[in-house]
Amino acid sequence: MNPVALLTPTYGRDLEICTLLCESVDRHVTSFSRHYLLVPDCDLPLFAPLASERRIVIPASSFLPDWLRPLPRMIQRKRRQFWWSLRAKPVNGWHVQQILKIAATIALPYERFCILDSDIVFFRDFDLSRFQYPNSIPLLKMADAVTADQPRHSRWLETSHQLIGLPTPPFPAPDFIGHIIFWDKQTTRALTERIEAVSGMSWIEALCRTREFSEYLLYGFFVENDGSAALRHSDVPKTPCVSYWDDPTLSKDELTRLLLRANRDDVAFSIASFSGTPVATIREVVAESDAILASSAATRLSELAASC
Repeated sequence: MNPVALLTPTYGRDLEICTLLCESVDRHVTSFSRHYLLVPDCDLPLFAPLASERRIVIPASSFLPDWLRPLPRMIQRKRRQFWWSLRAKPVNGWHVQQILKIAATIALPYERFCILDSDIVFFRDFDLSRFQYPNSIPLLKMADAVTADQPRHSRWLETSHQLIGLPTPPFPAPDFIGHIIFWDKQTTRALTERIEAVSGMSWIEALCRTREFSEYLLYGFFVENDGSAALRHSDVPKTPCVSYWDDPTLSKDELTRLLLRANRDDVAFSIASFSGTPVATIREVVAESDAILASSAATRLSELAASC
């Protein structure tokens, strides 16, 4: 059997929350091979203390072509890093993180990968042995979740199909974007080969020229339209992660209520880093998670007993 590897693209501004992710992985996640942190070269010194026998910090340049280069920090905008080239418009760190997920899945010496964003925190044990190659892996597919009133998703839906040479489906369409996402190396390589065959250029150049794309929609729709890739995946309507995608900062009480939404199959939650929720608050709620969930379970049992 070939164990799953963990992938986390991250950068300096997410160091604190990524540290919490790493601590929770070490505490709760088992049966994986390595945890790879993919970081901009300039941020390597920041993340070096997180390296261990099973956690490897790799510079982004290891996976990017020579023609795609980071802009010097002195001309970065709003503390965001951009990469430039003579082949396409500049792309930002969010684009590059998506490219790194694809490139690392193809290049690293494992068949299966679990992609963990920096802002994920595990609060329950998560055994990855059942996802080892050649077992089937879950493909998040939320039916009819992309609608015409979602401009960004609508654009990603269109570009995903253009990149793999398929007609854009009507609304509503499925969504494949979530947290704790599994990818297969053979499928990912076939996806990039399809993009190159359709575009007539390298897949990285095609993505840089497109700029408005979603790696998860690309992967999901490719699997949905490729018979051999579909055999390696099993559709699931949700992942084991409670997610908060919005802008407003969460208080401790609001974080606690979010955690209470977890069902018994959920193992992690994700608080979007752009929400500005203090990592100290997240850490505090995680430390109390066992007591919070135990209290919730006891309340549910009492309510069930009272109804009988």
